Amino acid sequence: MLTTGSDINSRNWYLSGGTLFDMAARKILIFGNSGSGKSTLARELAKSNRLAHLDLDDLAWIRSDPPSRRDLADSGQDIHSFVQDNHSWVIEGCYTDLLELAEPHSTEIVFLDVPIDDCIKNARNRPWEPHKYESKESQDQNLEMLIGWIKDYKTRDGVLSWNAHNGFYQNYSRKKQLITSNDQTLDDG
Repeated sequence: MLTTGSDINSRNWYLSGGTLFDMAARKILIFGNSGSGKSTLARELAKSNRLAHLDLDDLAWIRSDPPSRRDLADSGQDIHSFVQDNHSWVIEGCYTDLLELAEPHSTEIVFLDVPIDDCIKNARNRPWEPHKYESKESQDQNLEMLIGWIKDYKTRDGVLSWNAHNGFYQNYSRKKQLITSNDQTLDDG
């Protein structure tokens, strides 16, 4: 909470949609296809910029067999708590409905729109994700399903599709970056 006028003058602020943003506080949303590099980029940004990191996979699903999506309101409460509890953060995931809940609090977005073949290569080379799978073997058993999912990105409908991601990117009014290659450098300023 701001207590004096000097607090406002000592920082770089901007007003958007009736909300006052502290530009010193980075609040980044990263999204794209499975295997596009969202988690890798988020981890790198979190480490180099001392940002809290939230992977939307951790709150989007009910851990069951087979997994199912959590109620949007429940996931939204977790997102709200995260953005309120952390001054600077990076949130990554492919769930446009969840990204939309975090969007009013964000200062920038990064859309990883890398080629499907690169996403598949990344998925094949993905290290074990212990927060998602009990073992590397369990993760590898889902690889062919994941590759099919990656291939369908530009043709499927819904909140996990390229159309939803592209619309979110196009409609975002603050700082945004489109990354179209894993070799492309992020403008990290």
